[in-house]
Amino acid sequence: MTLIKNLFFSYFGFLSNSYNRDQWVIKELRSIKKGQNILDAGAGECRYKKYCDHLKYISQDFCEYDGKGNNKGLQTKNRDHSKIKIVSDITTIPLKNSSIDNILCTEVLEHLPRPELAIKEFHRLLKKGGKLILTAPFASLTHYSPYHYITGFNIYWYKKILKENGFKITKIRANGNYFDYINQELLRIPYVIKKYSNILVMVLILILYMLILPLVLILNFFRKTKHLNELANFGYFISMLKT
Repeated sequence: MTLIKNLFFSYFGFLSNSYNRDQWVIKELRSIKKGQNILDAGAGECRYKKYCDHLKYISQDFCEYDGKGNNKGLQTKNRDHSKIKIVSDITTIPLKNSSIDNILCTEVLEHLPRPELAIKEFHRLLKKGGKLILTAPFASLTHYSPYHYITGFNIYWYKKILKENGFKITKIRANGNYFDYINQELLRIPYVIKKYSNILVMVLILILYMLILPLVLILNFFRKTKHLNELANFGYFISMLKT
């Protein structure tokens, strides 16, 4: 089943955003030595906790997002924070200096008004040589508002800010590319029209998809073109060590 999924998402890249991210994060988590601790910063509903059975898992979140927010943009409708151990601001986590072996922070930075302060805090918490596993969008629509401050991060932001805060990047990978991102948003058009116009019925939605899908499939043929991810992508996956 995993092989079939990998083949499917490798071809239909515009559907692979969260799948690719999950697979990468899970692989990184499984590579961590048994018995070490890991802080899941901005853990939300602790999506990756089940992949940390071999680790001492600590979850942190500010726990103010309820799934509805201010009802603008994309929302989750509900949010369960019952598994969160530490409720705090991500820039002032109540743990001792150099007490953490690993930190996981996925799709959180865009929800921080000053994300570089979180990076600085991660450096304080990590032991020397400790690992930070980080993902964030390259570009994102308004979501979880009003807690959405930055639309995305380019590779140059990571290289500058991480170096300035005492991290050495060991792995960096772009998730998807320009055409994958464009196709993802083309497929979102019927949802957006329905949400904001309130006039679409199912028949019109189906017609829209019939018009959009051929374009998506045509553009998909160009997704293997080299260097398209430097123009745009879903986001970067980064693994780094505290120096």
